[in-house]
Amino acid sequence: IVDREAHASMVQEVFTKFGSRINTRLGLHDSINPSNGLILIEMTASEETSRLIRELEAIDGVDCKTMVFEH
Repeated sequence: IVDREAHASMVQEVFTKFGSRINTRLGLHDSINPSNGLILIEMTASEETSRLIRELEAIDGVDCKTMVFEH
């Protein structure tokens, strides 16, 4: 997230909407540029992931990447 203070409320609104599907959420700030940050999300429902990504990427300054772990 670029300029996380400006976008935090919109990002939080999306997280709240998908809250029942989010198992883990970890937020980290950039030590060099504290206005930027990284948020790691673990979700239970993969079918909801694409919707979450679309909504987050609609917010200016938010970029999403995915990792899929299968056992």
